[in-house]
Amino acid sequence: MMKKVQRFGGAMLTPVLLFSFAGVVVGFAILFMNEDIMGDLASPDSLWYQIWNVIAEGAWTVFRQMPLLFVIGLPIGLAKKESGRACLEALVTYITFNYFLSAILMTWGSFFGVDMAQEAGGTSGLAMIASIKTIDTGMFGALIISGIVVYLHNRYFDTELPEVLGVFRGTSFVVILGFIVMLPIAFLFAFIWPHFQSFMLGLQGFFISSGNIGVWIYSFLQEILIPTGLHHFIYAPFAYDNAVVPGGMAAYWATHLGDFQTTAHSLKEMYPAGGFALSGMSKVFGSIGIVFAFYKTARPEKRKAVLGLMIPVAATAVFAGITEPLEFTFLFVAPVLFIVHAVLAATVSTVAYAFGVVGDFGGGLINWFAVNWLPLWKYHWPTYVTQIIIGLAFAFLWYIIFVFIIKKMDLKTPGREPEDSEVKFYTKADYKEKKEDGVKGKKKENQNQKKAVLFLEALGGSENITDVTNCATRLRLTLKDPELMGPDAQFLQAGAHGVVRNGQAIQIIVGLSVPSVRSEFENLLNEKDEE
Repeated sequence: MMKKVQRFGGAMLTPVLLFSFAGVVVGFAILFMNEDIMGDLASPDSLWYQIWNVIAEGAWTVFRQMPLLFVIGLPIGLAKKESGRACLEALVTYITFNYFLSAILMTWGSFFGVDMAQEAGGTSGLAMIASIKTIDTGMFGALIISGIVVYLHNRYFDTELPEVLGVFRGTSFVVILGFIVMLPIAFLFAFIWPHFQSFMLGLQGFFISSGNIGVWIYSFLQEILIPTGLHHFIYAPFAYDNAVVPGGMAAYWATHLGDFQTTAHSLKEMYPAGGFALSGMSKVFGSIGIVFAFYKTARPEKRKAVLGLMIPVAATAVFAGITEPLEFTFLFVAPVLFIVHAVLAATVSTVAYAFGVVGDFGGGLINWFAVNWLPLWKYHWPTYVTQIIIGLAFAFLWYIIFVFIIKKMDLKTPGREPEDSEVKFYTKADYKEKKEDGVKGKKKENQNQKKAVLFLEALGGSENITDVTNCATRLRLTLKDPELMGPDAQFLQAGAHGVVRNGQAIQIIVGLSVPSVRSEFENLLNEKDEE
């Protein structure tokens, strides 16, 4: 069950990865369309303003069409075969569901307590989805429907039908089943979802009123659950659904930036829910403190190697907000540090919030500049100066605490490994020999191919692989026999940042190149099947 939940959480990241770029573009567009900052150049009648308005409209795509993105994105990660066809099936079935739901509410809306005469948006509980006016089921509705379609696809896509009914096989058969299933599902949503919306409205008030305690609990759970892959279920309802603000914090902040461009009220007064979007505080300042701590505690002769390992992963965390490559360098060799790290991450977010820091600070410095500092520095610079001071103080705290614990407990963090812990380094000859056996017909080698070959070897060969998927940074696999796996050090030498073992469920921490590595990995499996 845990394996399935982890795969589901990882699959949700497929559309989430699109938000970073869109958010940056929206932030710059809002900045360049602001007359207070750009002067007459940003007059609504100017060509400059009109060009940036066109660019902004394109960037709003992922925020305005989030349900559709999640519907299409889920099958990419969960469909066991023909994922492209599964995406089409999910999209058609989801639109069918919304047409059903809209018609039901138009006909019997008063019975279900829904007033379809209201305008979509706001607190009406209605939304326009694919030009259909329907009840706003948000991300959860999209994922539920898409999950049903993935189940139907995996179970019935290859169903054999009589020759005369051959036209209804495959994708058509799955869509037919989806059509039949969606009718009762639509009635069920019409009955349940209005009550759920009322509950969510009450939940928003609860979390906002919980203040610092709520921020600390939320931030701690978001961090401590990273190794399990369940952290997606903590932040997703806050960031992309209605847990604390309508439509989720990601879209709400971006669409209300213009409202925050005033000094009449503090940011915290205007956006009290912003304390739940401060995870970037630990990603930026915590990463800095951790890297310096590892450098300080490493053996003198290994400090240069530690810098070579730490600087790229720290830069990924600080600038892009992707922390898993850094965190997995110490999670499994020193889990006590990860617990301390989660406590500090929750504490820095809570302290920052207590001093009035709010906004969209879930990513790294690129996110900070684009959608926070650049458009709002003129109006709220004291808040951001406070944020930097608090962050630097906590970076020093991370450094002091990590150094103390590492030395006190003699933890084997990077640069402190036993002298005899080295494993075989793969030579170019080893790689070429393996490549001749496993990657026939490919003459040009690259790093992702090399990683895929070495990972496959360390996993016990293609015969030992049952299933393979990925999330944002991890290659997720199911093995027939985990005992055939090599040691963690073999994966590290092959280019991994770490390995998570949970019975037959294995996670290889690859980094942001994981989609390409998975593609190469699947090519190896397919070629083996063809032999």
